[in-house]
Amino acid sequence: MNGEAPLEVKVRHRFAQPAERVFDAWLDVRLARRFLFSTDTGEMVRCDIDPRVGGRFVMTDRRPEGDVEHTGEFLVIDRPSRLVFTFGIPAASPSVDIVTIEITPDSGGGCTLELRSEMKPEWKDYVDRAHEGWRLILANLGQALA
Repeated sequence: MNGEAPLEVKVRHRFAQPAERVFDAWLDVRLARRFLFSTDTGEMVRCDIDPRVGGRFVMTDRRPEGDVEHTGEFLVIDRPSRLVFTFGIPAASPSVDIVTIEITPDSGGGCTLELRSEMKPEWKDYVDRAHEGWRLILANLGQALA
């Protein structure tokens, strides 16, 4: 290890739905397959979620250029406020990111979600792409919940 600190990507999004509903979507196969790692040009052909600490997820989006498999393991599940999991794309790299989701209810009945992804320093050229990807995922989550 070269001693470099991990890179951090942060994204915030406000949802009209309550914190419990937003939190649960991350662990619900029916909803997650509609927003998590899916693309406009792809088709989610696999979405397996074992929603417990130590449980894993595998999601495969079939894209024109080929299947892309996304994997991870749940490290913290504290409903409805905090979810922490690893995230990786095994075909691209054996390394994984640590993703932390914090959800805070607001006075209007909705909530604000802050997502923080810690990336390995070797992915520094992908920070902007990761930021845009997570922003799009949160926007798609909003549409899936509407």
